[in-house]
Amino acid sequence: MELSNYGMSRERGYLSHYEIDSITLPTQFAPIVEAAGNLSALLTTGRVRHWLDALPDPQIGDWAKDAPEEEVRTAMVHYSFLVQAYVWGEDDPPAHLPTNLSRPMVALADRLGQAPLLPYSAYVLDNWYRIDKSGPVTLDNIAMHQNFLGGADENWFVLVHVAIEAEAGVLLDNAAKLVTVCRDGDEDTALTLLREMDQAWERIYAHFARMPERCDPYVYFHRVRPYIHGWANNPALDGGLVYDGIEKFGNKPQAFRGQTGSQSSIVPAMDALFQVGHSDDPLKSFLDELHAYRPVEHRRFIEDLAAQSTLRSFVANSGNAALKEAFNACLEQAARFRTRHLEYAASYINKQAGSIAGNDPDVGTGGTPFMKYLKKHRDENRAQVVD
Repeated sequence: MELSNYGMSRERGYLSHYEIDSITLPTQFAPIVEAAGNLSALLTTGRVRHWLDALPDPQIGDWAKDAPEEEVRTAMVHYSFLVQAYVWGEDDPPAHLPTNLSRPMVALADRLGQAPLLPYSAYVLDNWYRIDKSGPVTLDNIAMHQNFLGGADENWFVLVHVAIEAEAGVLLDNAAKLVTVCRDGDEDTALTLLREMDQAWERIYAHFARMPERCDPYVYFHRVRPYIHGWANNPALDGGLVYDGIEKFGNKPQAFRGQTGSQSSIVPAMDALFQVGHSDDPLKSFLDELHAYRPVEHRRFIEDLAAQSTLRSFVANSGNAALKEAFNACLEQAARFRTRHLEYAASYINKQAGSIAGNDPDVGTGGTPFMKYLKKHRDENRAQVVD
């Protein structure tokens, strides 16, 4: 396995190979890019739908089929933010998404093989750039390109995820190498790769631990989270959202899952590599469903890793105590990461209270009661060590 075959790299992991501020969309997108860049102001007026209803439909159906991928993904960032703002930007969500937004949104989603609403890839993976182009992808040198309301808390929430995704490139590259190394029976190289992964996890955890520095739980819940919900399992939308003018949806409400960190492909890739299984529960079913919301190449990487990895049996049959220790250390790092996720879910969501439409503190942005099952998955992860 080679990361380059999946549009990925050791330096950036799942992050876009380009930076969004370097992509210029065709002229028919000018009103859309302007509205997206002015989205904070439009939301602040309290009547964002009035402004978004006035946008033209740039008729991009044919363009989306053949346009450069970088341009399509950039357009997806802008349109998915506009769609989320249209739905959640006023007190009561609408029953319908108008054709001037639904048609281009569906065209972009169809080209990318994703659902027509904000995915994690448009929120995080494709929505960043380096301020100093000669510098690294680190928290002191990256910016969020497209915002909702904007501000330090929203930026920091996304940028911590960007920094984590960049750091995870080492995990993904070593995972791909371990497929071959195990096949070749090379214990020494396997040990080196696992120890490198353990060190990468330390750096990832250090980034994750910085979330509270500039993202306040109250601000996150009331000013950041409301815009990233989807339409599934959300009583505020009563069964979903109708995409006007989309023949294949038959004028019926569509219940798509919302953007969530669970759409990140880091932990699923590690589960695939280490052959960690989870027993059936609502969260497992939810996570299995979310697999379809990831970029196509990221899905393929996880699937290929799961099909080809023999790491667990290789380590278990080795008799090499150091190798088993390194394997178990990486398993514990993933469990530790899940624990920190659980702690943030509690403080940033579960302990908050509010009356914002569709923003339930007991339900994740993807539409699941998450606390109980996050604990279970963490414990299952930790239990699958090699003796």
